[in-house]
Amino acid sequence: MAGRFEDILQAVVRDAGAEGAVLVSPDGLAIASVLPEGIDEDRVAAMGAAILSLGERVTTELNKGTLEQLYVKGSKGYMIFTGIGDLAVLGILAPSNAKLGLLLMEIKRAAKQIEESLG
Repeated sequence: MAGRFEDILQAVVRDAGAEGAVLVSPDGLAIASVLPEGIDEDRVAAMGAAILSLGERVTTELNKGTLEQLYVKGSKGYMIFTGIGDLAVLGILAPSNAKLGLLLMEIKRAAKQIEESLG
C-alpha cells in the first residue's frame, strides 16, 4: 500500500514543481514520503500532525468551520498541510517561486486519490 502512496506523492512533486511530500497518520507517523536528501521524514511527520492538530483547534475555537489546509510560508518556500478527513495529513514542501494555483490543484487531486485508497 505504501508504494501506491509514494506514486501519488511523486506525481505531486513532479507535476507541481514541489520539493517533497509526506503522508502522515493522524498520530504523527509517516506512512509514505518523497523528501529531499537530509530531511528527516519522522520529524516532518510529527510536526505535520502537531501543526494540523493546532490548526484544527484554532478553527474550532474561532468558529471558522472545519480546517481544510494550513500554510507555513518562510523566506525560502512553503509547507502546506492538508487534512484528509480523520485518516491522514498530506504535507507538501514547495519552493518560494512555486505556482500556488497549480500546487493547490495537484494537492486536491492527490488528497482525493489518497482518501479513496484509505477509504
